Amino acid sequence: MKKYVLVTLSAIVAVASIVLPLRLDQSAHAQENTTRDFVAPVVFQAAGPNTASIQSTVDAYRAELGNPDNRNSGPLDTGHREINWDGGGGVDTTTAPVTPFNTFLNTRGSQFTTPGIGLSQAPPSGGPQGGLAVLFNNASYGSIFKTFSPLRLFTPVGSNITDTFFFLPGSNGNIPATVSGFGAVFTDVDQPDGSGPGEKHGNRGASTLLEFFGVNGELLFSSYVPAAPGDGNLSFFGVKFSDARIARVRITTGNVAPGPDDDNKNDVVMMDDFIYGEPKALP
Repeated sequence: MKKYVLVTLSAIVAVASIVLPLRLDQSAHAQENTTRDFVAPVVFQAAGPNTASIQSTVDAYRAELGNPDNRNSGPLDTGHREINWDGGGGVDTTTAPVTPFNTFLNTRGSQFTTPGIGLSQAPPSGGPQGGLAVLFNNASYGSIFKTFSPLRLFTPVGSNITDTFFFLPGSNGNIPATVSGFGAVFTDVDQPDGSGPGEKHGNRGASTLLEFFGVNGELLFSSYVPAAPGDGNLSFFGVKFSDARIARVRITTGNVAPGPDDDNKNDVVMMDDFIYGEPKALP
């Protein structure tokens, strides 16, 4: 596992439970196709060594989107949606990689794709298929990742890119939709955000990026996920706009596709809970 000599515990704790609107010249990274009438969303981010270190921020984000979690109901006017990859609780099977990943397309209005082989749900280790350790043929994966909500994590295979699309729940993917916000929990983000002037997208080695796009493909906002160096530590990043304007989210997890050892060169990152606003049908 990576060692960051200059990173102290106080530095890690300082990242936790941050809730603030970010300026465009800070963690919000302007890109060439960002619209001129940019409006910054409210940003929720936290990082730390365990579930408790990000729980309050995750709960605040849920409240900002609007409670309750609508689960498989709807479509509804209020509330939000969540996916925790756990099959209703206690499921430890590893699913075969597939793209598009349509398990929640009809019930929760979300579809996931990757330019890689596919997307899988798996526990770090164990289960009848052996979890991430067997999926990626790397025994170390059984111990370096932790879950926010047991038992499974979500990951692309053959890539570190996941694209998220939204549809009206109950339409079976036939009615495109947008959401007001999207957030995700990550495990083992080791490379920190290097926001700074004069550097493309502020990147000095940051590994995990979220990009939010509108209905015409315009970039609405992008930011790196806060790091919490150390095996299996957890990070959360989410944004909330004043209206449902997010049509797609691109997630770049780590700086390499899962497979190699997580070391000073390779930052391998997995995903846990996805939390997003109630999908609204495009007019």
